[in-house]
Amino acid sequence: MADEISVLVVDDSALMRNLISHMIEDTPGLVVAEKAMNGQFALQKIPRVDPDVIVLDLEMPEMNGIEFLRERKKRGIEIPVVILSSIAAKGAEITMEALSLGASDFVQKPSGSISEDIHIVKDAVVGKLLGYGGAYRRSKGKKVLMPSEYQPKTPAAKTSDIAVHFKLAAEPMIAPAAPPVRAHYPGNTEIIAIGISTGGPDALRVVFANLDADLKIPIVVVQHMPAGFTNEFAKSLDRICPLNVKEVEDGDVIMPGRILIAQGNKHLEIEKKGTGAVARLSDAPLVSGHRPSADVLFASVAMSYTNHVLGVIMTGMGRDGAQQLGTIYKEGGITLGQDEGSSIVYGMPRVAYELGHVTEQVSLEKMARRICDVAKTKR
Repeated sequence: MADEISVLVVDDSALMRNLISHMIEDTPGLVVAEKAMNGQFALQKIPRVDPDVIVLDLEMPEMNGIEFLRERKKRGIEIPVVILSSIAAKGAEITMEALSLGASDFVQKPSGSISEDIHIVKDAVVGKLLGYGGAYRRSKGKKVLMPSEYQPKTPAAKTSDIAVHFKLAAEPMIAPAAPPVRAHYPGNTEIIAIGISTGGPDALRVVFANLDADLKIPIVVVQHMPAGFTNEFAKSLDRICPLNVKEVEDGDVIMPGRILIAQGNKHLEIEKKGTGAVARLSDAPLVSGHRPSADVLFASVAMSYTNHVLGVIMTGMGRDGAQQLGTIYKEGGITLGQDEGSSIVYGMPRVAYELGHVTEQVSLEKMARRICDVAKTKR
């Protein structure tokens, strides 16, 4: 398998196994290690094929996805797992349980358990497999094959996160550009805005669990995630965070010590209103390939709070948030970017860094402490 990222496909449907396998084989740098029809067979095959990442259905006979994750944990298997989740509300709860048991991330199946239209979410599936599988290989000291030539099949795909990922991987890191000229000096932090994507579910758990309980500054977050899952995701974060975490609703007041998570498929903007501010949701077109978009959030907080913003861009594929993080900087805000070593995918933070939009790069381990220290500093 050379330096390709090898994937174990686990699904009880032969059709789904084949459709997902075709998607993997069509993507440069990915290869199917083996297929399994349930968790039990997957456990038997792991020692032999030694995959770099597992794509796992949750609903399977004999040993389902949740049971597999429990057994994986018990056996100390570190191979990352990407869940294939159904649409139903109950599916969101089970998906969050899977994440709490150690799954890295998930992709929503377009139309239930057997989704013949799985190709609709191909970019999401292969993007997460490239991200988590590549990070796992690197953690084991192995090389990652990243072809220098990637030819997207449609014009829209040329600007997709996957296309950006391959382009960045083929190019060496460059020194950051000169930072934008500031319109104002940094002021006291009045709002914290975070943009994050691939690698986000785990990274946000690490950050939110370690925030100070006395951090009295509102936090707004764009995590790329499908509609129907962000409410359960917010609840799962609320259980481990000393601050209150909830899925944002249109008109929510921006309050000290509360974290608002953007809804899936809705842009989140912050609007100053009198002496306070409120959250606004919209169905406006995708920006930087996403809705919600970190670029939209960053632009709105820069406009509403000028030099009183702490902008944070973290692990993620593509470039969402990188451009408008610069607007936060120009207005006099402070900007943090997650560093390469701790990012599952050093895409969004790398682009922001190379554009000169990042004040300081910070590891995931130190991010919560740095956010609290910067936000509490009087200027």
